[in-house]
Amino acid sequence: MTKSLTGLTNEQVADRRAAGLVNHVDNHSSRRLIDIFRSNILTPFNALITVLAVAVMLASANPINSLFFIAMLLNIVIGVAQELKAKIMLDRLAIIIKPHTTVIRNGEQIQIDGRDVVQDDLVVLATGDQVIVDGKVVKSSGLEVDESLLTGESDPIVKRSGDEVLSGSIIVAGGAVIQATAVGDESYSAKLARETKRFQRVSSELIDATNTIMKWIARIMLVVVPILIIGQLRISGGDWQDAVIHVVAAIVGMIPEGLVLLTSAAFMLAAIKLARRRVLIQQLPAVETLARVNTLLLDKTGTITMGTMKLRDLTLVCDDLTANQAGQILATFASRSDSPTNRAIADKYPSVVDFTAEIPFNSSRKWSALSIDGRHYVLGAPEIVLSDRSVLDQAIGLSDQGYRVLALVELPKWLQSVGDFDPQSAKPKLLITLVEQVRLSARQTLAYFADQGVDIRIISGDSPRTVGAVARSVGLNPQIFDARELPDPIQSPDDFLQIIRQHNVFGRVLPEQKRQIAAALQQAGDVVAMTGDGVNDALALKKADLGIAMQSGSSASKAVAELVLMDNDFSSLPSVLAEGRRVVANIERVSNLFLIKNVYVAVLAIATTALGLTYPFLPAQMTVIGALSIGIPAFFLALAPNSRRYQPGFLHRVLWFAVPTGLIIALAMLVSYYLIGRGGLDLRVVGTSVSVVTMLIGMAVLLYLSQPLRWWKILLIAICGGSFAAYISWPSLAKIFSLELNIATLPTAITVAALAILAIFAMNYLVNAIDNRQSGGSKKA
Repeated sequence: MTKSLTGLTNEQVADRRAAGLVNHVDNHSSRRLIDIFRSNILTPFNALITVLAVAVMLASANPINSLFFIAMLLNIVIGVAQELKAKIMLDRLAIIIKPHTTVIRNGEQIQIDGRDVVQDDLVVLATGDQVIVDGKVVKSSGLEVDESLLTGESDPIVKRSGDEVLSGSIIVAGGAVIQATAVGDESYSAKLARETKRFQRVSSELIDATNTIMKWIARIMLVVVPILIIGQLRISGGDWQDAVIHVVAAIVGMIPEGLVLLTSAAFMLAAIKLARRRVLIQQLPAVETLARVNTLLLDKTGTITMGTMKLRDLTLVCDDLTANQAGQILATFASRSDSPTNRAIADKYPSVVDFTAEIPFNSSRKWSALSIDGRHYVLGAPEIVLSDRSVLDQAIGLSDQGYRVLALVELPKWLQSVGDFDPQSAKPKLLITLVEQVRLSARQTLAYFADQGVDIRIISGDSPRTVGAVARSVGLNPQIFDARELPDPIQSPDDFLQIIRQHNVFGRVLPEQKRQIAAALQQAGDVVAMTGDGVNDALALKKADLGIAMQSGSSASKAVAELVLMDNDFSSLPSVLAEGRRVVANIERVSNLFLIKNVYVAVLAIATTALGLTYPFLPAQMTVIGALSIGIPAFFLALAPNSRRYQPGFLHRVLWFAVPTGLIIALAMLVSYYLIGRGGLDLRVVGTSVSVVTMLIGMAVLLYLSQPLRWWKILLIAICGGSFAAYISWPSLAKIFSLELNIATLPTAITVAALAILAIFAMNYLVNAIDNRQSGGSKKA
């Protein structure tokens, strides 16, 4: 097909590069450096903290009250460092799946990086390739293109010489040479492939819930802060420096900057951890998504099996074809496209012959045709191309043993179109039996997902009997269904879903049906993951909540997937599931800590102002309390092991625990403020005593949220508690932080804290009881 084409010369390529006519698009899986620094530095909360720090430095002679600004800088450094580390690792892995293509230059075919294609290059395309530039077909060999990722139209489109091919299209049959007419940013869908590979925070329950929380906190601050400023100025008798310091302390306590940082950091560290296990996360929240998955659609070939074939046997069913002739015919069919089946045939029969006409293989038809020496052959699925009952029963018997079976039939005349094929006129010639190697880890991996409550469904284009035999070999109890008998999901959606629910093995599934199966399950409320490696899996991978591709798979499948298994082994998925569950459960745990502080600070600020009291804390004191009771423990807890199964309703559970708990703590702080402050003690003594109450309750809440307790968690809490004890009792530290510990106030502080802790535990027990009764005992806060 390419012998008469010479393509561009080296000089012409150089001219086009100089003119910028190169297919340069960003295919990295991570963000740009400028985006990393911008997202970590230029945030509304960082801007607010900077303004507050300047105000405190102008109003206070003690620079320790600006400690919260150093904490902000530390957050920025940690966030940038973690993202840079993730960027380096993800970029290294992304190079492995960077698109490559074959072009004709100087009369020779060469393989180059897809970014190096220049305008007017002659690009060679084969089945399974994703087109990376816009172009015009120069030569076509039965070219059929799937433009569904561009237009949503799933039917393959036949392309002939002179027709236009758009970037983002997928070659589903035949091959072609196209001349690049638009490259880089000028192409029709330059962003298509890279948008799915770019490091980005896509929608997820955790991110959506966190953003919702942040919006509400911002709205509350808009109301609270003006009231606080006016009230504290009035209480201080016009001493603006004193008012500013106490107002800033309250505002700093209401800013949950650590929650956003920890959420991002948890995703980032999960991506790094999985990258070390050869799992490339192309969209970070995919880690969370797998934790929510309750249905896993598995493609058989390349997922449960190794994706490699071995030709086991040829069975001649006629007398006018010798074994040698059969081998040459099969070798010629195998030479027309690259696939595991064709490679297995080519390894056994390398000698090809000339042919005069061709209908390329198509996954929807499941057959291809060649005209050789005046005889016309069709090679395809037995149940599609055979009408002879005895031969078909023979093929079915082989399929029941788990073999992949193809049938070769001869036609009386050449087909003018694919619609002219009639199995009744086809004469059986031979059966080809191939064997696939099942992955050793498949049984254990499927058992793991079944144990975790994830429904497994195997969907494949192979014979239902073959797929069922493979499913049985890996421990499934197959409920088999032939996808050719599936009803139309649009006309009969209930019947379609019922069949999908009742069966777990589907054979002869068309690419569009894979997408329809995923869509039907999603509409029924399932969170669906799909694995695949072939071009025919791209539709379903794109539609699924989580697309999982194999590194050895087609460029199309890798382009649309959120996860790429670099070792081509889906036994990595349990580790991804475990990582997702760890992230989700731990973020929920630490979110409680941050929101509790936001609630009690806001309530305390409003209450003290309304009662005509000075806010009891200074900024430095608030920073230390937040760091020891929340920030430092939250960092370690966010990275801790956690195997709790995913439960929907993250925001509901967090609010039901954090808001009442925060209100109880605020009430305890006010009570201790009143009881200790009524004796006329200095505000430093009162503030120190209220700090003790806050810290004691915070340690108790931390113990509760750290369940199940481990030695390192107890040690962490002990270190934080001991650090606080040293902080309030060490004379030099007490002077720096404007503290004054009065031993006589401790019994009151401890009593108030103990009562508050009992109230919190009682409240949480009551909430759990109500919640469990409403949900039939299925939830646990």
